[in-house]
Amino acid sequence: MSSKIKNFGLIGLGVIAGIAGSMQFEASAQKSATTLPLEELRQLADVFGLIKTDYVESVEDKKLLTEAISGMVASLDPHSAYLDKKAFKELREGTQGKFVGLGIEVGMEDGYVKVISPIEDSPAFKAGLKSGDLITRLDSTPVKGLTLDEAVKRMRGEPNTKITLTIARKEEDRPIIVTIVRQEIRVQSVKSKIVEPGYAWLRVAQFQEPTVDDMVKKINAIYAQDPNLKGLVLDLRNDPGGVLPGAIGVSAAFLPKDVPIVSTNGQLPDSKATFYARREFYTSSRAALTDPLAKLPEAIKKVPMVVLVNTGSASASEIVAGALQDYKRATIMGTQTFGKGSVQTIRQLSADTAVKLTTARYYTPNGRAIQARGIVPDLLVDEYPDGDGLNGLRLREADLQKHLMNDRDKEEVARKMDQLEEEQRAAALEKKRTPLEFGGKDDFQLAQALNHLKGKPVQLSKTAKIESKKENTINENKTPEKK
Repeated sequence: MSSKIKNFGLIGLGVIAGIAGSMQFEASAQKSATTLPLEELRQLADVFGLIKTDYVESVEDKKLLTEAISGMVASLDPHSAYLDKKAFKELREGTQGKFVGLGIEVGMEDGYVKVISPIEDSPAFKAGLKSGDLITRLDSTPVKGLTLDEAVKRMRGEPNTKITLTIARKEEDRPIIVTIVRQEIRVQSVKSKIVEPGYAWLRVAQFQEPTVDDMVKKINAIYAQDPNLKGLVLDLRNDPGGVLPGAIGVSAAFLPKDVPIVSTNGQLPDSKATFYARREFYTSSRAALTDPLAKLPEAIKKVPMVVLVNTGSASASEIVAGALQDYKRATIMGTQTFGKGSVQTIRQLSADTAVKLTTARYYTPNGRAIQARGIVPDLLVDEYPDGDGLNGLRLREADLQKHLMNDRDKEEVARKMDQLEEEQRAAALEKKRTPLEFGGKDDFQLAQALNHLKGKPVQLSKTAKIESKKENTINENKTPEKK
C-alpha cells in the first residue's frame, strides 16, 4: 500500500453545496493486481482512434483520456469521481474549514440559488445578502438551467476577484444588483449558547480538522456560564459530514473511553477497521501527545442529551448519532437522516489530480449499516408544528441513481407518498415561511428537545409514526454482525 497523506478518513464534505461524501486520503494510486481485459481495451483504443480521425473537429488527447477516466469512475456510484486540479484543491481546503468564495450557505428553489444563510463577516454578509434571497444571475449567466454544483463553482474562484449577483428579494419590487469580491472564507464549525437556565445548545455545522478543539472550547464556555447544566441539545441538522476524527472526537466526548465508535468493511484489508474513543483516533499526529477531550468537565459524560437530526444530516453526522443511539447515551430526535454510509478513498494520480473511489461501508457500534437507510430517530419530530416542510421531500441516499445497496438489508425501505401532491403542498407552505434559523426562538424542533429534557410532552410527527415503528422493528430484529 502507498504511504498516506493523512491517516484518517474523511466523512462527508460540502457545507456550501450540501454534498455528502466519505473519503480517505492516500498519496498515490494503488497498483492493479488484476488481469487487464485486453479485448475491451482494444475497443477503447479503437474508439479513441475513430474520434481522432473522424470527429468533426480536432480533440486533444488529454481531454479524451481525462473524460474517459471521469466517465468510468462516475458510472460506479454517486460518490465515486475523478478529481481534476481545481476539484482536488477545493476538497483539501474544505477539510480545513476554509475556501475561496462569497460566504453563503445555499440551496435551490424554483431553479434559482436560494441563500440559506450568509456566513458572519463574510463578503456576502457585508454586501447585505439575506436569508431567503434568490440569486437569479451570476455575472451575465442566468442561474436557471444550472445545477447547484455548477452555480457554486461559478461563485467560487480566486481571491480578490469580483462577481456580480442579481438578487430577487420578496419585499423588493426590483432586482438587486450587487458586486462582491471573493475572499478566503473560514467556516465556524461549532456554535453554542445557553438557551435558558440549565439548558444549552451545541451545534456542529460540519466536521472539520478544528472541530474537536472548537467543541471543547464551546463546552467549557457553557459550563463556565452555567456549571449546573441539566440538559444539552447537540444539533447535527443539515450537517453533511466532514473529517472522521471530528466525528470520533465529538462522539468520544460523551461516551466512555475506549468504546468502539464506528467500523468499516470492504475488500481491501485496510478497509476492515474499527475506530475507538481513544486519543489516537481523534487527534492528528502533530497533536498526538495531547488529548483535547481531557480538558472537558467530567459532568459532560452524564448530562442528559438530545441529538437533533434531519434529512440533511449525513455521513459523519450519522456516525455520531448512530454511536450515541447504540449506547443509549442520547435521545435522537428529528427526521430520518440522509443514509450516507460508504467510505471513499482518495488515491492520487498525480501531484494535483486524484480519483475518489468507494472502498468500504461503515457501521455503528451495534453493527447497523447506515448505507441507503440512515438513522431513524427515537422520537420523530417535524421541522414545524404543521409538518416537515420541504425537509421531508429532500433526496436521500436511497433516491440517488446507482447508489450502493445496504448489505445488511437488501430489501431497502422505500418512502411511500404521493410525491407530486406532497411537493406542491409543502412548496406552498414554504413560500409563506420565514427561513428557519437553527437555535433561534422559532426553532420548533429545539423547543421539543427542551421539552423532552424537562420531562414535558413532545409533539411527535403524525405522518412518520407508522414508518418509524416499521423501521425500529426491523432494526431491533437484526443480529449485529462481527467483522
